[in-house]
Amino acid sequence: MATEVDTWTSAPKADGVFSLDDNLAEADHPYSVDDDLLNEAEVNGNWTPQEKALHEARLKAKAKRRLRKSSSRNSTSDSLSESGELAGSDPNSPKGKVNTNDRKSRTGKGRGLPKKGGAGGKGVWGAAGMVYEDEEPDMRDPNYDESAQGDTVYATVVPEIDEKELENMVNPIVQEYFEHGDTREVQMLLKELNLGQHKYEFSSLAVSLSLEGKASHRELTSRLLSDLSGKVLSQSEMARAFDKILKELPDLILDTPEAPQMLGQFVARAIADHVLPMSFLDCYKGKVDCEHARVALDRAEVLLTMKREMVRLDNVWGVGGGQRPVKHLVKEMNLLLKEYLISGDVAEAEHCLRDLEVPHFHHELVYEAVVMVLESKEEATASRVMIKLLQSFWKTGLITVDQMNRGFKRVYDELPEISLDVPHAHSIMETFVDLCYQEAVITKQLRDACPSRGRKRFVSEGDGGVIKN
Repeated sequence: MATEVDTWTSAPKADGVFSLDDNLAEADHPYSVDDDLLNEAEVNGNWTPQEKALHEARLKAKAKRRLRKSSSRNSTSDSLSESGELAGSDPNSPKGKVNTNDRKSRTGKGRGLPKKGGAGGKGVWGAAGMVYEDEEPDMRDPNYDESAQGDTVYATVVPEIDEKELENMVNPIVQEYFEHGDTREVQMLLKELNLGQHKYEFSSLAVSLSLEGKASHRELTSRLLSDLSGKVLSQSEMARAFDKILKELPDLILDTPEAPQMLGQFVARAIADHVLPMSFLDCYKGKVDCEHARVALDRAEVLLTMKREMVRLDNVWGVGGGQRPVKHLVKEMNLLLKEYLISGDVAEAEHCLRDLEVPHFHHELVYEAVVMVLESKEEATASRVMIKLLQSFWKTGLITVDQMNRGFKRVYDELPEISLDVPHAHSIMETFVDLCYQEAVITKQLRDACPSRGRKRFVSEGDGGVIKN
């Protein structure tokens, strides 16, 4: 038996049989086999170059396969030192400890390190007992939720209005203001708009629109500028707006020939209301080349000179619109009729009535005209002149049927009181109503509604005490 063992150990090794010593030697010198085979091939000189190259490639591939098998089987035994620790590693490191139960990669592609402790893989929460620290949310994270990050403040961002859109948005606001006359609503609408650096252009557009409108519109515009000053627009922005209008006067005259005089009144009213600084006119002295701008500035200076005490120029636009008190309107209509009785100018009276801009109050003019006829000493002359005036207003449509009827009916209702001062009021009224009907000033129904005083029949002595029918 001993002889067989010696023979086995001393006999030459067959191909494909390797001992542990040979494997260790091959692991330390992986390319020593290739060198021996190449030397043997060089001794045999019977190979062609192609056969020699093919043989060398086969030998190299075979050597690599042997090397992978030996390194995967003996990686643990080769790395252990005599003390039982990993060679060249820290004994306190978790990677330096050897665990015989660790599963190794059998494909030869692993790093030779132990796997994780069964936690932290895909779709799991981690190891048991692991405590996670609070992490700051990343805005670049696809799952980032802005509403879940505590108190969120939402602010409405209004884009700044372009200069081209400004006129389209301001015109409806100004036109609507001319109807209701509420400056607070205009302030609320302006605060909702982001006018930005074009804020001053609101004043210039409002003034330009009022120049094309009525006197009441200009009065409302002056009040609007006074209320906006200091709250929405500053004095410097107001001055910038009027400076722009002064430069645009040559174009405004094409539509409104009286624009220079009106703009001068605007400037005077604005300075009196402290909308513009007191030194506004001084900045233009000797520096204005435009003739129309000089006319406007001269007009403003004259108006301010007349009002040295800087009283508010409330009447700079005259009396207009329903914003005035009723007593003031009654006084203006009385003055209008008295001037007409003196001059007899129907056109001037019509112009003054239109300037009052109170079509809903024209019945007061009819009432005052009829009362003047009743109280006049020259009844025939006053009746003829007043009928001419009312006939003109009726034909032009300045006084409507409703306003004419209301004016006459008011006189009918107050005729008993008027008779106390004018004893013959009933007879004068009947004559005046008949003349108006003949001139087609009033309708037949209105004429028939005129009251008449009934005459009392007394019993005469020869009637025998019988009252005559």
